[in-house]
Amino acid sequence: MVAASAALITGIKAALRVRKITYRALAREIGISEATVKRDLSRGSFSLRRLDEICSALGLEAGDLLQVPDNLQLVTELTEAQEIALASDPRILLVTYLLVNDWKFNEIVTTFAMDANQLIDVLLRLDRLGIIEYRPPHRVRKLTARNFSWRKDGPVHRFFIGRLIPEYFQSSFDGSGDALRFVGGTLSPESTIRFKRSLERLAGEFEQLARHDARLPLEKRNGCSAILAVRAWEFSEFTRLRRRRTFPR
Repeated sequence: MVAASAALITGIKAALRVRKITYRALAREIGISEATVKRDLSRGSFSLRRLDEICSALGLEAGDLLQVPDNLQLVTELTEAQEIALASDPRILLVTYLLVNDWKFNEIVTTFAMDANQLIDVLLRLDRLGIIEYRPPHRVRKLTARNFSWRKDGPVHRFFIGRLIPEYFQSSFDGSGDALRFVGGTLSPESTIRFKRSLERLAGEFEQLARHDARLPLEKRNGCSAILAVRAWEFSEFTRLRRRRTFPR
């Protein structure tokens, strides 16, 4: 294996570790067998097309593979200061969302009312915040995991609860890809945990589909969001109707 090929293989393996993507998951993303992935990465003998598919699945460009530090840890939760910056400026929040979902520089400028200089200004702010690494003119390396978590009751969480969720549910959910189900019942603690795990698997499937579809042209993708939640809860109007417990004196 020549030096350049070896460096690419090292970069691919490092990127997989950083993103916690297994060979099996990568194989599923690019439509080949796990055995083929293992063989290709051990021999370094794959086509440029296969390299492009791997880069797309990882959300990287080929040049980025030569610069992935082996010890890089992607951010899985933002700091309070980072979230305050996002929640206080819709442009920064928008660009962060787009970058996490693999939008390219020209796609953002073409689609939104933001010229190149304005977008660069946002990218520089995100770089200073430690959310991305920006390299002129248009290179961006994400420093966050794709499915990073918002801080519990943090600035962005409060923004979502106050602004996003009320708007989200002001819909009839009658589009061809829309769905709204509200289910309620009484579950044991064991069943609740089991259902919670099901939600986590479903969220994982969403992430897998999002990574896969990131390879498609922009015109073949639509913004899509799902709210998955479970909690021990009773509607307040029902609670008011409960019989008050009395205890013997």
